[in-house]
Amino acid sequence: MRITFLGAAGMVTGSSYLLEFGQKKYLVDCGMFQGSKAIVALNRRPFLYNPAEIDGVFLTHAHIDHSGLIPRLCKSGFQGPVYATKVTAELCSIMLPDSGHIQEFDAEIANRKGQRAGRNPIEPLYTVDEAYACLKQFSPVAYDTELKLDDQMTVQFREAGHILGSSMIEIWVTENGQTAKILFSGDLGQPEQPIIKDPAVIDYADYVIMESTYGDRQHDPSDPVELLAKYINDSVAKGGNIIIPSFAVGRTQTILYHLHSLFKAGLIPDIPVIIDSPLAISATDIFLKNSQEYDKEAYDMLYKDADHPLRLPQLTYTKTSDESKAINKLDHPAVIISASGMADAGRILHHLKHNLWRPESTVLFVGYQAQGSMGRRLLEGVKKVKIMGEEISVKAKIYNLEGFSAHADRNQLTTWLGNFKTKPANIFIVHGESEMSEPFAKQISGQFGIPTYIPKYGDSIIIAGRNWQVEPSAITVEPAVQLLREYLDEMEKEYTDSRRRLEELVAADAGKLQQVIRQAEKIRTFIKKTLHELWS
Repeated sequence: MRITFLGAAGMVTGSSYLLEFGQKKYLVDCGMFQGSKAIVALNRRPFLYNPAEIDGVFLTHAHIDHSGLIPRLCKSGFQGPVYATKVTAELCSIMLPDSGHIQEFDAEIANRKGQRAGRNPIEPLYTVDEAYACLKQFSPVAYDTELKLDDQMTVQFREAGHILGSSMIEIWVTENGQTAKILFSGDLGQPEQPIIKDPAVIDYADYVIMESTYGDRQHDPSDPVELLAKYINDSVAKGGNIIIPSFAVGRTQTILYHLHSLFKAGLIPDIPVIIDSPLAISATDIFLKNSQEYDKEAYDMLYKDADHPLRLPQLTYTKTSDESKAINKLDHPAVIISASGMADAGRILHHLKHNLWRPESTVLFVGYQAQGSMGRRLLEGVKKVKIMGEEISVKAKIYNLEGFSAHADRNQLTTWLGNFKTKPANIFIVHGESEMSEPFAKQISGQFGIPTYIPKYGDSIIIAGRNWQVEPSAITVEPAVQLLREYLDEMEKEYTDSRRRLEELVAADAGKLQQVIRQAEKIRTFIKKTLHELWS
């Protein structure tokens, strides 16, 4: 049996793993790469396999970094089933067409610029129609039910506690008389999240392909709900808005749940809450229709107290672009929740454009911000950003509420691993940037005595029972050279932004030496990380 790592290897996005045994080929996830231009460029690489030869896809959950290239896979010849939970299939029915719309829009903009520069036109990764077409191949499966595909393979979906419908996937493969169990963690959620059930306890696997998004970090121990209330109250007292860039699926519904509780307890003023994201609106509808998947607390709130945790009288949905634009003409404070969660695209850019320059307003990040994203740059303290061609000064308060993350932190990940009664033969660390995955791998080895390996993009592992070996990546030189150019372009942009920040600090106060040193250290860290990725 062979497992090849085709995404989320040395980075957080693009999750995809090719599983081969006998004449069979399956994918676990087929995600889109997100973040900087260099990383996004990976979406246009040719697949490292023939899509027509793939027998099926097992999808851990609906987030685009796990599902977003399924339409392209189908467009390229894949005709097999996509196995996913019922809620994941329903969420993909809105998320993939929405992604198709973005692909069409981005290609149109690129072609307008390209035409003026004399470049050849490009096609979108896939269209809205192609996204809708791929949905016919989805095959819903139930949690905790063995799916026996043939004499060699059995699969089971288990609760991952990340978003509604999210799964870990257990796969048993028998080959040459030996059976090996591989567990794909997907994205593991924090225990005791609102609405979402806790991750399932699993006590045995021969191999674990495990996420490490926050593998070397503990979430802020401060109560994120108390901080949410504080930041809202502070901003309202000054007459400002509260802008929350939020992922449409999962995080938006979590924030609604907590706002419902805060309003009910009288801990925040009675101000409008606006969801300005058609995708988030549709996703919330799916959450409302699938209460059978709620955890006990949310289920009891709904059916014992007749108080739906996602419904609140202050809530307004804006569906049209005109309604969205009207938000920025409000003469009173409001909580504005909009996508994208990393502030890279979508309606959130309009709200940032109208509020970042206002010292009375507040921007709250409630999820992971990938390297190169607008959200990461704002959290790192950039003083000016360019939005839709206009340079905007950053005067608003910027906060990161990590406690709302849908990803488990280091201690929660190791606590979950502590349930294993028999040590895995190896744990392969994926879905994490190097500063997270490397310390996490060392901690697992030290704490549990379990071997670990951090695969590079394109690496394969050959498995025979509990014996395994690595087959290094065979990616060709030409794509690597192109990726090098893209990384260098990204490095130049990051250097320019950091140098401007240094000049601002020195000009403002020549005595702020420590701030200058810290900013220089950010440049050093970025260059070191970039060179590490290039070398890898």
